[in-house]
Amino acid sequence: MTEQTLYARLGGYDAIAAVCGELLPRLEGDALLGRFWAHRSNDGLAREKQLLIDFLCAQAGGPVVYTGRDMVTSHEGMRISNADWAAFIGHLEATLDKFTLPAGERSDVLGFVDSTRSDIVEV
Repeated sequence: MTEQTLYARLGGYDAIAAVCGELLPRLEGDALLGRFWAHRSNDGLAREKQLLIDFLCAQAGGPVVYTGRDMVTSHEGMRISNADWAAFIGHLEATLDKFTLPAGERSDVLGFVDSTRSDIVEV
């Protein structure tokens, strides 16, 4: 039997989009992290959300093509700190809690996200 992709185990596109729909407002409203979304147009925010959904779906093994930039390029110069990263992870964990993600999938998601840390955190 072939093991299902993380994409399938997470529930596919709609489930990943729902998680992003819950996570992004948490990040935007955070006192520390909100500065990364300040002064962005609604269209820019919607585009960023779609790129995040596409990235996560593609990386989880789904049939989605991510057309955005790599993580280093898209975060370079933002001066994302260890404190910013810790706050982000806190919001991600709270979001995963809300969706009652099973332990195995939760571990896989957090492991993947952690693998991007060195490409994102600058200071």
